[in-house]
Amino acid sequence: MTTRALVLGGGGPVGVAWETAILAGLLDSGLDVRDADLVIGTSAGSVVGASIAHGRDPRIPPDASTRRPVRNLMPGDPAAVADVFRLWGSFDEMTPEHCAQVGALALSAPTASQDEWLAGFLDDGSGWPAKPLLICAVDCQSGELRVFSRDDGVPINVACAASCAVPGLFPPVEIDGHRYTDGGVRSWTSADLALRIKADRALIVAPAGVEGAPGVRGLAARQVVRETKQLEAAGVSVQLVTFDAAAQAAGQNLMDPTSIPAVTEAALAHARRIASDLIVWWETG
Repeated sequence: MTTRALVLGGGGPVGVAWETAILAGLLDSGLDVRDADLVIGTSAGSVVGASIAHGRDPRIPPDASTRRPVRNLMPGDPAAVADVFRLWGSFDEMTPEHCAQVGALALSAPTASQDEWLAGFLDDGSGWPAKPLLICAVDCQSGELRVFSRDDGVPINVACAASCAVPGLFPPVEIDGHRYTDGGVRSWTSADLALRIKADRALIVAPAGVEGAPGVRGLAARQVVRETKQLEAAGVSVQLVTFDAAAQAAGQNLMDPTSIPAVTEAALAHARRIASDLIVWWETG
């Protein structure tokens, strides 16, 4: 029996839109990845992953009553954001020690309150899906990865809020006495978690990595390469879908919602180009 994992990476609101459009375009072309055996979501990918794991159609916009509102929660001190991203982007890989250094800056940065942040992640009452879903965050103090699942007793909207808490921009989220920041601090994809189910195939949909780019975008690209090699060394067949040239041009700032229409258009076209090959791979190997 073939076991398949769907990995959805970080990328801010632009990443949410791009990933959703990629999956919608694939579905329109005949590939429904909602039949994955495991969904792994980090940051933006946690939001998209929760929807997909629940079996929702990525082509249908969420109901207005459950859509996360567009809110101005940016910090009062942009210098704090610059400090976080300068440090984060200076590392070649993210060890727990390096994650803890970024986590310390996340704890000290001026942001909106946790209550304000959580208010943007509405609980629609559906809870955790039956399908296995892993949501990634990072403990600010220890720098260790925390992987939330339905077995933890943490509300799914709180887990998503922690996974999406970009350090410096949004407040760490307190859960069980620990404060958590964006799962992307450890890895923008955490594709290595597919090894938990000994997956035969792993589809990685990751908007953030740009090969050769400076800072965190380059770090994300290096991470997904390392994780792909790790999976392949374990016998997993991997396909990676990331920003093409059109999406890179339109989505240079992953936090800028004004770029979403152009990024969405690029993602739909991208999905149509790659769907036929992915269908063969996903269904037959």
